[in-house]
Amino acid sequence: MSYYPLWEVRMRPLGSPAELERRRLRAIELLQREIPVHVVAERLGVDRRSVRRWKRAYRGRGRGGLRARPAPGRPPKLTTAQRRQLVRLVVAGPEEAGYRTSLWTCRRIVDLIRHQFKVVYHPDHVGRLLRACGFSPQRPQPRAKERDDRRVREWIQQEWPRLKKTPSARRPPDLPR
Repeated sequence: MSYYPLWEVRMRPLGSPAELERRRLRAIELLQREIPVHVVAERLGVDRRSVRRWKRAYRGRGRGGLRARPAPGRPPKLTTAQRRQLVRLVVAGPEEAGYRTSLWTCRRIVDLIRHQFKVVYHPDHVGRLLRACGFSPQRPQPRAKERDDRRVREWIQQEWPRLKKTPSARRPPDLPR
């Protein structure tokens, strides 16, 4: 088992396993044309050490050394198609899904997933799923249902200047307080 210092955390590169395999094979193809490692790394947008590691793996095990492996960890509960459908449902809004208000909550998303896809999620983990689908948490602006924006604008234009205090006569108005 390898341990890495905190400042050198290894992360899985972006892309599907098949895309990553294609990138590794492309690197070997470029190396076989005698293109230097640093140029290959620059062209593919990877670190030189990765290119050297792929070169060693190819020498040792051939094409099998570069083969795509499935991503580690538990497989997702929702398929890609189900995630796309979830995005459409969330964008359509909670009222379309049968809720009385236009506010999505984690519990509502859990209910939606359970009813639509027969999959159970814990409310604490729905945020991660929604972030992976491209959503970010939003806080609704508190606003009175009875609020009339036209009357508020009129009040600000007519009444507010009348009620506002005038600048003090003791000091010049251009000096900061």
